Amino acid sequence: MSIKVTFHGQSCFQFEQGDHSLLVDPFFTDNPVAKCSAKDISCSHIAITHGHFDHFADCEGIAKANDATVFAAYEICDYLGEQGHEKCEPGNPGGRIEAPFGSISFTRAFHSSSFNGRYMGEPCGLMIEFGGAVVYHAGDTSLFSDMELLGQMYQPDISLLPIGDRFTMGPEMAAAAAELIGAPTAIPMHYNTWPPIAVDVTRFAPEGVEVLVMEPGDAIELSPETNE
Repeated sequence: MSIKVTFHGQSCFQFEQGDHSLLVDPFFTDNPVAKCSAKDISCSHIAITHGHFDHFADCEGIAKANDATVFAAYEICDYLGEQGHEKCEPGNPGGRIEAPFGSISFTRAFHSSSFNGRYMGEPCGLMIEFGGAVVYHAGDTSLFSDMELLGQMYQPDISLLPIGDRFTMGPEMAAAAAELIGAPTAIPMHYNTWPPIAVDVTRFAPEGVEVLVMEPGDAIELSPETNE
């Protein structure tokens, strides 16, 4: 069964197959490029890379509205519990959590993580095993050499990489990251949402890796059997 992958802008992606729907880094409210609102979203699970507002601000509302299980750093899950949503699966870099759709593995990401002035634990990348496919969502991060090891260990089909510079990798460093990871396809994210992270996406040009540019609202079908 194919997997529907929808890009909602910034770093928010949704993976759907059968009864399972995983939303990553939900950010709709105050997102100038989002094509739908938080109340339009239906999901069974949510995964969070870190606590910054453009990755986490809509998590609580969507999680409560959908009774969704949230995968996130321990401190984020602790915060959600205080807000009345205890359906959480806490983890940290190096850990793997099994899920009905597959699993979530937390990887390192070199960034920061806070929400409304509160520390939200270590920022993470996510290695997502969903319906037979493996997707690496790098979160907000700089380039680091262990990306090559992550690629060797998990062999992802697709890498989702920030390219907006200033707060994350720029397009040239992200291209080097895509080459280290070795996934056959790379999708750029975290760019052109606001002027400070506006970049020319054509500068993201890794060698030997197909670049798939998705606009907010775009969706693709991913087949685990063919990895296409």
